[in-house]
Amino acid sequence: MDSSGFTAVPAPVAALDRASRRRETPCGDGTMVWREWGDGAPVVLLHGGYGSWQHWLRNIEPLTAAGYRVVAPDLPGLGESALPPPTDNLDDVSDILADGLARILAPGERFHLIGFSFGGHMSGRIAARLGDRARSLILVGAGGFGLPRGRRTELTKAPPNLTPAETFALQRDNLGRLMFEHRVNIDDIAVWMQVRHVALGRFKSVKFASGTWLARSLPLVTARLGGIWGELDITAHPYVDQRDAFLKSLQPDALFHVVYGMGHWVQYEAADEFNRVLLDWLARIG
Repeated sequence: MDSSGFTAVPAPVAALDRASRRRETPCGDGTMVWREWGDGAPVVLLHGGYGSWQHWLRNIEPLTAAGYRVVAPDLPGLGESALPPPTDNLDDVSDILADGLARILAPGERFHLIGFSFGGHMSGRIAARLGDRARSLILVGAGGFGLPRGRRTELTKAPPNLTPAETFALQRDNLGRLMFEHRVNIDDIAVWMQVRHVALGRFKSVKFASGTWLARSLPLVTARLGGIWGELDITAHPYVDQRDAFLKSLQPDALFHVVYGMGHWVQYEAADEFNRVLLDWLARIG
């Protein structure tokens, strides 16, 4: 990173970006941006609110090394993707994703779908729409179940005219309030990503954080269901077990794994355990 603290693209981010294959599909008045890595069975990664494909920074290379093709979009109105048409119906946004994914994949190609947080909200409708093409739907810290949520936390909005160093410090604090359980795990790359994500975030996903968007779609999903949660995920603790019970009420053999002592952005904070569990599940599901 340069002396400003966050303006230089961190080397791991830049390297993964260079290695990707960029695709675009229609979205509102512009396009939705997708990135792909590797070959093999597709694993589609949907990031969280105020995020981008970079939410999966520590997961992409383990997946491609295991022989999977990773497909990771920037969701509508986030990252480099254009805003969707104005709507209060999250299904409209999910349909843009489903239509785009149908263009990205080969006709009839089957895929695994993994949705983190806000990306998990939308994944149920996508899996339901694309039916048997979805091999699995694995939720990571997702909301939209209509279940009790964890305690609310207020993030600090950046006032105008902050210096880069002050912005860096503010967003590090916000990551500690929502995304991480242990502040010692917040590295400079995570903060750089957060600063970028907030600057590029135009779609206000927070209004969809509660409700039953996901719960309404999941009974229509034929894919194998699974969930990975941080035990202390602020959006779900102390009700993580209710997410497990909900999935098992739909599929008694639904997979579920709790990463103990970790928070919301579990695939980054506890990447080694997350990757091990995910790769084991994908191999078992086939």
